[in-house]
Amino acid sequence: MAAAAMRPSMGALGRISSSTPAVALRPLTQTASLSTTAALLKRHKYPGARDNKDHNKKRGESALRRTGTRWRLSMSDEPLPRPVPRSELPAIETDPDHGLWDFFPNRTTVANPPEEDAKHGRSWSVEELRHKSWDDLHRLWWVCAKERNRIATGNWERNKRRLGFGEAEATGRDREVRATMRAIKHTLTERMYTWQDAVKEATNDPEINLSGDGPAFTPRDYLEEGEAGVAEEDQVAEAAEETAEKTEPATTAAIPDPTTIPASKAQAEAPRL
Repeated sequence: MAAAAMRPSMGALGRISSSTPAVALRPLTQTASLSTTAALLKRHKYPGARDNKDHNKKRGESALRRTGTRWRLSMSDEPLPRPVPRSELPAIETDPDHGLWDFFPNRTTVANPPEEDAKHGRSWSVEELRHKSWDDLHRLWWVCAKERNRIATGNWERNKRRLGFGEAEATGRDREVRATMRAIKHTLTERMYTWQDAVKEATNDPEINLSGDGPAFTPRDYLEEGEAGVAEEDQVAEAAEETAEKTEPATTAAIPDPTTIPASKAQAEAPRL
């Protein structure tokens, strides 16, 4: 009875196995092919190539590794030019008094060492600069300007070479120079304000002449003395004229008229030669 019950199921299995392809009975998981096969290692052709060889004519040449070409060039037998040694170069004439030398502390170095930059005094005060003339302030200003140029040149050279020292000393020196230049500006500003106030006062002063004609300053005492002197001269001249008028008739009467003198008396009084 059991064998008779299993016959239909065995027949169904036979029909399924005969109608189903063999590929379907394979397992679903498949292994990938290895990448070390000769087909994958083969170099792919690029368009226009006849074979798989590298046709780069520059292969093996490197400027970094100094590997030259694999064939001789047309200039290989020609000697290459060599640079002229520094000792054989002609001397370049320079002006020893050129203004650009003021950008450097001396002719041999471009920057002062830190111990040299640290050797500086204090800045000038406004009280001290008030006693200086215009020419002195002008000279001191340009001395400070040249010193700042030297400091800036040294800082630029330190940054370029990455020396890592001397910046603090140069900054302290530059601080004192800038303080002096500020004091010079303060002093000149005070003088400008004083000059403007003086011009306003001079416009109402009779002793000062701002027109440009004649002296610019004439003291009042001089004017008074001059007026008094002119008055005295006029009085003296008038007195002299009056005296001359009073004495003129007497003088004319004392002198005899030659027309009224007799001829005999005139001949007797005539001087003998």
